Parts: sequence; C-alpha cells; structure tokens
Amino acid sequence: QVQLVESGGGLVQPGGSLRLSCAASGNIFRINAMGWYRQTPGKERELVAGITSGGSTNYADSVKGRFTISRDSAQNTVYLQMDSLKPEDTAVYYCNADLVQFYYTRSNKYWGQGTQVTVSS
Repeated sequence: QVQLVESGGGLVQPGGSLRLSCAASGNIFRINAMGWYRQTPGKERELVAGITSGGSTNYADSVKGRFTISRDSAQNTVYLQMDSLKPEDTAVYYCNADLVQFYYTRSNKYWGQGTQVTVSS
C-alpha cells in the first residue's frame, strides 16, 4: 500500500506565505515524479508545480516567481513554498506521485487527500 500525507495548509492573509509538505510512504521502489495540483469549485484541477526524479521542475504561469517546489529524495517528500500569496491562490491543494512499487514493472499515480489553502484578509 502507498500513502501520501499532506500538511501545511491553512488560512493566510494576502502577501503571506505557506509551506506545504507531502510525504510518500509504503511499498515504494522508485518515485519518478511528484507534484502539486490545485482545484476550486467548478474548475478543473490544474498542475501548480512538478519535479522529476532528475530534478527538473515546471510551474504554472500564474505561480512562477512566487512558488518553489523542492524534494527530499531520501524521505520521499516534496515541498511547495508559497510566497506572496494572492486570493486567487485559494484552493484545495493535492499532492501527486508517479511511482513504482516493489515487484512491479509499471508505474502508478497516487493522490493525497488534499489540504485547504485560503488566502483572505
């Protein structure tokens, strides 16, 4: 079994900062990539930031220069540092991992339960 546990969400004022973390645990052989997605009511879930096993990163245009994704490979953990937060950043943020389990040849994608981020004055 694989589990992704997220933390760090909450209420913050515009211009503030939050740091999200996501730890993957369980039957994991290799993680190919991890990322953060977000979703608001009535809208499609969108990629916020992603990072591959090789260290390559990509960001949504709306968060470039404000958000930073990083990882701790030894702990199978990914972080999202969010600075200069705006009200439009309000959403449920989901952690995702593309990984291979022991004794499997194919990779699967797993999702965290989601954590609420609210940016409001």
